[in-house]
Amino acid sequence: MTLRALVVDHGREIAARHGAVLSPGWGARLTMPLVVAALVALLLFGLYRIDFSPGRILAGLDKLGYIAQYMWPPDPGRHLPVYLKALGETVAIALLGTVLGAVLGLPLALLAAKNVVANSLFHFLCRRSLDTIRGVDTLIWALIWINVVGLGPFAGILAIALSDMATFGKLFSEAIEASDRKPVEGISAAGGGRLHGIRFGILPEVAPVMVSQLLYYIESNTRSATIIGIVGAGGIGLHLSDTIRLNEWQNVSFLILMILLTVVAIDWVSTRLRFAMIGRRVAPR
Repeated sequence: MTLRALVVDHGREIAARHGAVLSPGWGARLTMPLVVAALVALLLFGLYRIDFSPGRILAGLDKLGYIAQYMWPPDPGRHLPVYLKALGETVAIALLGTVLGAVLGLPLALLAAKNVVANSLFHFLCRRSLDTIRGVDTLIWALIWINVVGLGPFAGILAIALSDMATFGKLFSEAIEASDRKPVEGISAAGGGRLHGIRFGILPEVAPVMVSQLLYYIESNTRSATIIGIVGAGGIGLHLSDTIRLNEWQNVSFLILMILLTVVAIDWVSTRLRFAMIGRRVAPR
């Protein structure tokens, strides 16, 4: 049989096996346009319900220009020591809250992973509990903890820790479920117990993923700590809210610049730490 005949026979075999994909019917062809049309209709309806108006945006552009003009040049005035202390407090809230959330989330992740706890009912209850905690925003947890422990950074740390505990529980459990079972089987064959399989088989494999997620959330929670500081959970957010309310736009721009530089610095440090701890040979940019 010639090469051309083989190609033709192979093409017929593919057409017979996947004919519905290669030659879809009218129903399949209309599905995507109908979905796109429904999404566009939903978008237009949403814009109508929120009273979206391009005219209102254009009318406010001059005010935005005035604000940008008042924000230049950034100037802390006499408050630089206070701002630096508040910024350090914000970074501390993010760091301590994230690390505490990861420490609390790891055992919950082990309980929520199917390849660690095989009981489907227990697995379902653990996952839904994590979903419930994670479904409440960090800002709401901050408001709750402020009423429990009072104003200050302690409430902010607890809010981030509780929210991240559920998030890390979900992310870590998914990483554990996706891990290779061969190391665990090897440890079991060598006489190791279940805890040995978790300690020496699963955790070393998923540790790089956990470290990467932890470092990312430290950076992300620095921004979150700024927001929860506005409601009284400590940090630089309170000063940012006060300066905006008092129309001190040069101070506002200086605070925003401080936050941006801090996030960039944390991102730079976390990238180097991630590559150092994971052991990647490719140098980060």
